[in-house]
Amino acid sequence: MEVVRLQIAIHSSIGEIPAAEWNGLVRDNNPLIRHEFLHAMEQQGCVGERFGWLPRHIGVYRDDHLVAAMPLYEKYNSYGEFVFDNAWADAYQRAGMAYFPKLVSAVPYTPASGQRLLALPGRESELFPLLLETVLQLAGQMGASSFHCLFPSPEGFEFLAGQGLLTRHDVQFHWHNHGYPDFDRFLASLIAKKRKNIRQERRRVADAGVTLRRLNGHTATDQDWRQFTHFYNKTFSEKWGMATLNYAFFRQVAEQLPDRVLLVLADLEGECIAGSLMYQSDTTLFGRHWGADRWVDGLHFEACYYQGIEHCIDQGLSCFEPGAQGEHKLSRGFVPTLTRSSHWISDDGFRDPIARYTEHEQAAIAAYLEQLQSSNPYREGLAE
Repeated sequence: MEVVRLQIAIHSSIGEIPAAEWNGLVRDNNPLIRHEFLHAMEQQGCVGERFGWLPRHIGVYRDDHLVAAMPLYEKYNSYGEFVFDNAWADAYQRAGMAYFPKLVSAVPYTPASGQRLLALPGRESELFPLLLETVLQLAGQMGASSFHCLFPSPEGFEFLAGQGLLTRHDVQFHWHNHGYPDFDRFLASLIAKKRKNIRQERRRVADAGVTLRRLNGHTATDQDWRQFTHFYNKTFSEKWGMATLNYAFFRQVAEQLPDRVLLVLADLEGECIAGSLMYQSDTTLFGRHWGADRWVDGLHFEACYYQGIEHCIDQGLSCFEPGAQGEHKLSRGFVPTLTRSSHWISDDGFRDPIARYTEHEQAAIAAYLEQLQSSNPYREGLAE
């Protein structure tokens, strides 16, 4: 009988892993989990010690060929995760214990669903346990308090839940394409009040003289990317946040994944005044960033939502994930969607109280989802 020998490596840079082999494990051509996207973050200084995201990617090899992998980071803060555990960190501190470092499998600064456990098709049952075992061994070696798998695919989540990891729930608002031939047919599926509101918002933008450009990595110019980077930085400076991405990152991703990029720019009186950035897989559009120099009534909704919906219809994409939070999306055709993450806690004394915390949180989220159902924007019997 053949003995299958697997080798496991912890990589401090995804650049140590062959790009073609990593991408061979990525489903749906999801750009956010592709090698090019994660490598650009590392190469352009968007992760690392400065921001508290240290790459610790797992590679599982057979005969020097990658058969499984996990994007993994050693974390010294909770910034850019969108699954908030500050209360847990505070509890550790009050007990005189260290919550950091922790291990996190996620796409940095990106609250979008996707693979976190990557494996050759058909070998998940063999390789997923090995990935989890490797994470927990690494956690023990480095004294990590916990492991967090954020926004995993349904397949990855079901495996981790079956292994006893704790579950956290939250709500996002996603748009689903029910085969609409055009934007007007989408509007026709909404109740009259919502349909009228969207038309008025779009009309106000047009009447203000704003024109919109939808660009990809092929058509966006260097000046376009510099302009968008300005908008991105402005948004963070106005919100007292920390801008972790940069022009070099945006440009590198656009060059290496040109067909996976959607850059929407708004022009007024010969000047570019706002922009939004999205990325697309074979089936899903992911909204990511927005910024503006001038306020125009309705422009945020136009650039971030309606242009994205039109793009999904044009390209035949089935889903649009515009980002975290935002009940205002509900009246614009986005429906409440449950998101999940998985968590392993090392310390026995903290595991039980955190488990109770997650149970209460799940109940609260379930009640919130039920409450949101009363605000369904679609006509009865149509898209939900």
